[in-house]
Amino acid sequence: MVHFVGAGSGAADLITVRGQRLVSEADVIIYAGSLVNPGLLAMAKPGCRIFDSAKMTLEEVIEEMVKAEAAGETTVRLHTGDPCIYGAIREQMDILDEKGISYDYCPGVSAFCGAASALNLEYTLPNVSQSVIITRMAGRTPVPEKESIESFAAHHATMVIFLSTGMLEELSERLIAGGYEPDTPAAIVYKATWPEERSYVCTVATLAQTAKENHVTKTALIMVGDAIAHTNYQRSELYHPAFTTEFRQATASSHSAVAALAGLPEGAQDGGAKE
Repeated sequence: MVHFVGAGSGAADLITVRGQRLVSEADVIIYAGSLVNPGLLAMAKPGCRIFDSAKMTLEEVIEEMVKAEAAGETTVRLHTGDPCIYGAIREQMDILDEKGISYDYCPGVSAFCGAASALNLEYTLPNVSQSVIITRMAGRTPVPEKESIESFAAHHATMVIFLSTGMLEELSERLIAGGYEPDTPAAIVYKATWPEERSYVCTVATLAQTAKENHVTKTALIMVGDAIAHTNYQRSELYHPAFTTEFRQATASSHSAVAALAGLPEGAQDGGAKE
């Protein structure tokens, strides 16, 4: 059996309880190089064989999985964050399907969640942004043309940009060309949730300058959008006393208050939403 496990965003104690159990029971661990906290490897049982996939090809990774399977052993493929985002797991799973080797997938805490925690950030603020776009710049690995930075910037939603710290001047230019104002709030979070975590709030126009001044060249996430400033947002109606839910009835005396909050005529507020 092969278990694909999300290691979490950095801190060793941010792996899931299930992920921790699978790591501690594995006969073989193949982990994603410097991106995985070595503290997680200390959870391995005595005799567990550990491989650093940064030094391996896909074929070599699969070869170790096949060897373990032939010996009746369990393999943990330990990916950084949550492997569904830039984890290159599908290509591994397809080969395992071809070879008739069983596998499953244990999710983890993605780096984009860890980066939000560094700034106590809510990506989806009412009346500011209700969408999060996760993307990256094209580098040695291309990005489909229909998924250009400019096309995403046109939405003015919150954006989280992976794998692009070394291209920040170009990123700023393309974000502005796509529609973000130069003074749109932005942030750089280096090694989110690791002990050496650092975070910097800036603007779209000053991303490259901020990274240069603080010697950030890799292993960072870029966040862009008005939600970074966490201002000018509306209170959540769901928890307002004048808002009816499946579990709580609004009080009549508070209808005028919620109408004023939403800028609606009294009595126009829809009370039918469910939590």
